[in-house]
Amino acid sequence: MKQSPFIVILLVFLTSCVSRATIPVTETDTSTPFSQVKTSPTQTLRPGETVIPSPSPTSTLAPDAWKSMPIVPQGVSKAMLEVYQRGLARGRAPSRFSKIGDCQNITPYFLAVFGDSSKYRLGVQYSYLQPTIDHFTGSWSRKSVATHGGFVAATVLSSDWLIVARPDECEKGETPAACEIRLYNPSIAVISMEEAWSGDLVKYNFYMRKLIEFVLSQDVVPIIATRAESPDFPISINAIVVQIAYDYDIPLWNFGVATVPLPNHGLQADHFHLTPATIEGNYYFDDPARMVFGWTWRNLTALQAIDAVYRSLNSQR
Repeated sequence: MKQSPFIVILLVFLTSCVSRATIPVTETDTSTPFSQVKTSPTQTLRPGETVIPSPSPTSTLAPDAWKSMPIVPQGVSKAMLEVYQRGLARGRAPSRFSKIGDCQNITPYFLAVFGDSSKYRLGVQYSYLQPTIDHFTGSWSRKSVATHGGFVAATVLSSDWLIVARPDECEKGETPAACEIRLYNPSIAVISMEEAWSGDLVKYNFYMRKLIEFVLSQDVVPIIATRAESPDFPISINAIVVQIAYDYDIPLWNFGVATVPLPNHGLQADHFHLTPATIEGNYYFDDPARMVFGWTWRNLTALQAIDAVYRSLNSQR
């Protein structure tokens, strides 16, 4: 069957992320605090699924509040412990996590290194992370249905985008996010969406909240991430991400802060893609020469965030 021109263009676009340097800035209405934008899940609930209501308006954080927040979650909230326990009760796998995101989250670049012990070295400083690596064996290098170059929060919530996921494994009318959770049955989901729709922050906020609400409705604990941003870049999504984490009481992986000390904030010249991940294909976290790259810190801090959330959830059970 011949593919339509639209499908061909779509597939070409999704082979890589859009560079932030080429995204035009548009005016947005900031009169309404992001925390007051109401949403509801778009996915039809199945028997046994939990309805997660939109949060009530809470305090609006300062735009630069994210810069002073921890990189790694400091424990988990009572609400997330309850989500985790409901998930285990319905059969969610405590030794599995899923990735939901764009090109900054795809295999083999994101976390897959921890699936091969010959490719990384923790050193003494980070040796405490090895038990968590062992616990989540299988999740590190797995190719998620809900992760692809060019994906945004709206696309992983739309069944129209299964064409670039794995339609042969997903059910008719299923979204990439729903398919991923059904197929892999994780207890935790790492969510990192760095594209902001040509500067439309209201739309970014709207769909990110829909995505968080859907994941919570599946009794899966979300970990939401900020991104690396250079100081002079005109469009920042990190304030929105932190506000969402605050409103829903979910764990925050504040990757953006981890990149502040790095050369050019860990970014390449296009101000979007991170600086190289490895030297000779390896991640040695005890080698200073390798600790100046954005990708090195992305993988390390993501591992630390998963470790912190997993330990906190299970220490309170």
